[in-house]
Amino acid sequence: MIGYVTIGVRDMDAAKTFYTTLTGQPVQFDGGRIAFIGETMGGPMIAVCVPYDENDPHPGNGTMIALRGGSQDGCDAMYKKALELGASCDGKPGSRIPGQFYGAYVKDPDGNKLCFYDFS
Repeated sequence: MIGYVTIGVRDMDAAKTFYTTLTGQPVQFDGGRIAFIGETMGGPMIAVCVPYDENDPHPGNGTMIALRGGSQDGCDAMYKKALELGASCDGKPGSRIPGQFYGAYVKDPDGNKLCFYDFS
């Protein structure tokens, strides 16, 4: 259902490196101030961009991007990789709804909130 989500960043090169390394997905389209990262142009993507008005980006309050971890171990690995890439912890990996939902939370270097999750 979701085609892509767009997040504002300060440094395009750093953001492309962060998200391509974290997700293992390539840049599908790079238009200079915006780049789309994902498996295919037809699949879900994350777009990183310098805001159109060229002012500093501001993460939304309550806005979060959830990325499938594939398993609890996968969530843990993505969480660890994100921290290695410069993200900060916003909720250590763990069960949030026992037997149903496992999640780990970080904020990327620009302050955008990410969740790595697994529904059991």
